[in-house]
Amino acid sequence: MLKARFSFGLGFLFAMRYLVGMVIWFNGSFIASDNAALSPLDAGLQHGVGLFETLQAKNGKVFRLLDHLERLRRSATELELMSSLHIEPLAQAVGEVVAKWGNSDARIRITLTGGVVNMLRAAKEASTDGKPEPAPVQTDPTLLIVATAATPFPAELFERGVGVMVSDQRVSHSDRFAAHKTLAYWPRLFALRQAARNGASESIWFDTRGHLACGCTSNVFLVKAGELLTPPSGDEDNTSPVLPGISRRTVIEIAQEQGVQVRRKSLTIDDVLAADECFLTNAAWGVLPVVRVEKATIGGAKPGDVTRQMREKWLLRVARECAAPAA
Repeated sequence: MLKARFSFGLGFLFAMRYLVGMVIWFNGSFIASDNAALSPLDAGLQHGVGLFETLQAKNGKVFRLLDHLERLRRSATELELMSSLHIEPLAQAVGEVVAKWGNSDARIRITLTGGVVNMLRAAKEASTDGKPEPAPVQTDPTLLIVATAATPFPAELFERGVGVMVSDQRVSHSDRFAAHKTLAYWPRLFALRQAARNGASESIWFDTRGHLACGCTSNVFLVKAGELLTPPSGDEDNTSPVLPGISRRTVIEIAQEQGVQVRRKSLTIDDVLAADECFLTNAAWGVLPVVRVEKATIGGAKPGDVTRQMREKWLLRVARECAAPAA
C-alpha cells in the first residue's frame, strides 16, 4: 500500500495519499479500503480517460449536489465518455455515501472512468462500421465515490489572504478538454508543487493568447471599482478553457443578489496587477483572498471589502442549504 504524502500549498493533500477513515462506494457496493481494487486495464489508469468531481458535505447534506452532477453529465456526454448519464441514481449513491459517513463535515470525491476497455480498439470499431455517423461503442464505466474528512483551513488564510505564483505553463483555448474536470491533473499538481516551494498557495494560469484562465484548482475573480471581473467559462463561451466552477457560479449568483455588477471578460496580467482585490473560488475553501501575485501586492496586501462580503455570503449560503434538520 502506497503511503506517500505530498503537500501542495495550503497544506491540503492530493493524489497518492493514504487515508484512514474513508467511506468507499465502488461500482454499486460499499467496500473496505483494503479491498479496493482497480483493474490494470481500466481506461482511467491506462489512458487517463475519466472525470471527477469534488464536493463538500455538511450536516449530512452535499452543497450544490445536482449542479456538480449536471456538470459531470455534461462533460461525460460532450467528451464522449458516455452517450448518456442519468444523474438521479448517481445522486442517490452519493446520498448513501454521505449517510454512511454521518453528519460531520466531509469531502466527497466522485471519479468516473471509461472502465475496462481498449480505447484504441473501441475508436476503430466506432469509425469503421459503415455508418455515416458511427454509434458510440458501449463501455462499462468505473464509478467510485469516496468520503473523507473535510480539509481544515487555518482562519489566518482568509483573514490575511494568500500569495499566488504565475504558472509558466499555458492552457490552450483550442483544447476542448481544458474546461472539463478530467483526470489529467498532473500538470496542475506539478504547478502547485512549484508554487508551494516558493511560499505560494496557488498558481494561476493564462491561456496561449495571454488571457487569464484559472488557478490549478480554482477559478479567479478580480475586483475593480466595485465590480467583479472573471474570465468567461467553457459553458458561457465554447472557446474558453475555463472550468465552469460550481463555487464560481454560486459567487456570481450571490453578487447579483447583492447588486454587485459581474462582468465576464478577457483579462490580462496587467488587469490582475491593477485589480483592487483578487480572490479564488473552489468547493473546498469557498472564497479565498489573494493579496500577492509573486512579488507584487494586490489591494494594499490585505483582503478587500468585496472579497470579505463574498466570503461571508458564501458561508451563509452553505450553512443555509446544508442546515441540520430541526430537532
